[in-house]
Amino acid sequence: MQSVHISGADCVKQKVYLSLGSNLGDRDRNLRDAIAALPKAGIEVTRISSVYETEPVDYLDQPWFVNMAAEAETELAPAALLQALRGIERQMDSKKLVEKGPRLIDMDILLYGDEVIDTPELQVPHTRMHLRRFVLEPLAEIAPNLQHLRHRTKASYVNCRPRSGRAKEQKAVQRHRFRLQRVQLD
Repeated sequence: MQSVHISGADCVKQKVYLSLGSNLGDRDRNLRDAIAALPKAGIEVTRISSVYETEPVDYLDQPWFVNMAAEAETELAPAALLQALRGIERQMDSKKLVEKGPRLIDMDILLYGDEVIDTPELQVPHTRMHLRRFVLEPLAEIAPNLQHLRHRTKASYVNCRPRSGRAKEQKAVQRHRFRLQRVQLD
């Protein structure tokens, strides 16, 4: 199935949400460097979440990750945005030698405005975001009322937020151990 619905997205600023993660080298520095590279690629960062340290998912024999979310605006079309993110990853010398394995930096498009994109190269909303607490927790921090056409309610984002010091677990959300870290990204 290959469907793309882009309503003038290549010339109008779109609000986008990105997920960033790192588990090799100076992980916090990798996130800072990736955030700093976004404006040069035509991606204006408007908000960033705290940094969350999480255990790996799927491929478990690797170091823990640090993850965060960013809200941004861009005039780049979705495919061009994906290429810009991959360019930053290459510039930072990040290589994915093992599927879901260790990496210096990993950047994903979670949402691109209200668009629904399903191509072999890009799926938006990100196909597994609703299953990944390491994505939902930072996203809910910067956009607690966020809703998307494909999601009937905002509960899939908001219900993963901590309550009374303990995270409420959702059936669809995988359980991950989290350590909240504050990182200055100026």
